[in-house]
Amino acid sequence: MSGGYRPYQHIERRKSRQIHVGKVPVGGDAPISIQTMTNTLTSDAEATIAQIRRAELAGVDIVRVSCPDEESTAALAEIVREVNVPIVADIHFHYKRAIEAAQAGAACLRINPGNIGSAERVREVVRAAKDHNCSIRIGVNAGSLEKHLLEKYGEPNPDALVESALEHAKILEDHDFHEFKISVKASDVFLAVAAYQQLAEACDHPLHIGITEAGSRRAGTVKSSIGLGNLLWAGVGDTMRVSLSAEPEEEVLVGWDILKSLGLRHRGVKIISCPSCARQGFNVIQTVQTLEDRLAHIKTPLTLSIIGCVVNGPGEALMTDLGVTGGGSGRHMVYAAGKQDHTVPGDDMISHIVDLVEAKVAAIEAENAAAKDKEAEFLATAN
Repeated sequence: MSGGYRPYQHIERRKSRQIHVGKVPVGGDAPISIQTMTNTLTSDAEATIAQIRRAELAGVDIVRVSCPDEESTAALAEIVREVNVPIVADIHFHYKRAIEAAQAGAACLRINPGNIGSAERVREVVRAAKDHNCSIRIGVNAGSLEKHLLEKYGEPNPDALVESALEHAKILEDHDFHEFKISVKASDVFLAVAAYQQLAEACDHPLHIGITEAGSRRAGTVKSSIGLGNLLWAGVGDTMRVSLSAEPEEEVLVGWDILKSLGLRHRGVKIISCPSCARQGFNVIQTVQTLEDRLAHIKTPLTLSIIGCVVNGPGEALMTDLGVTGGGSGRHMVYAAGKQDHTVPGDDMISHIVDLVEAKVAAIEAENAAAKDKEAEFLATAN
């Protein structure tokens, strides 16, 4: 269910089994987790760790790294040790890399068991996953479908993607391995959405959703928002990655924005702002950009409306924790909990808003801490 309080804001999530990627639960009633993938050479542990840490600051839950060679899996142990999120090792074809990654501490292996060779090789990978508490992601992609399915269907289509996914799933199930999730990605939004919808009805495995090779930061954000938004609104998706030709932290930020827009997860300051027009009492665009940067460190959920004039400002302020509406004579109205509170001169407005937000967040965190202490005290007394 979403975080909304009105019937039209309710999202009924698909019922799926729950697995774990390290400490992160995926599926069931767990929050939809946000993933990204590094683009450094994994063998360069220092650069890869630095990139993962930037993604952590942006709020990532799970990070995937490519392991195409022994140098990469050799660096994996240090990478896993130095970061705070579970690491997925991306493996293609080389079954030994999967075994090495599991031994190095990867929390999950991204591998298609049908593509790694003999039944004995599959058994070895599954044994390594079990021995080292690794989950697996079956990653089907429209751009690399098996030859027999392309011959059968003539082209990548939803039936082909789903059949591929279920064939790989059966291999794992036949080896009594059930800690896996599935993705059926495509760069075509229609194909990806249709395949995920079909797969969601065909099984109860947790699903990793994404529009692969979505494009640049702007075009890819739009494309991913359409595809992932469609699926999430329908309740499909347990973990997700926004694939952009951009830095990993940008993928994470877009992922959060998608989830926040649907009320599925909440983190940091959500700014509601107008597009601005000739009525604006201050430069809305510049103000919002500056505030996004200065409030990026905040993790506690909070809503802030930044509206340039009194046409929509008071109404938006009714629905946000804090708000500002442009006024005349260089002074602007500040709202708290939907009510007019005080005015602030334009020159001081941004710093004043930052101070108000940080004070509000401190109050929320103190209240939450007190509630936890009270609960712990009650449980201690009850026991």
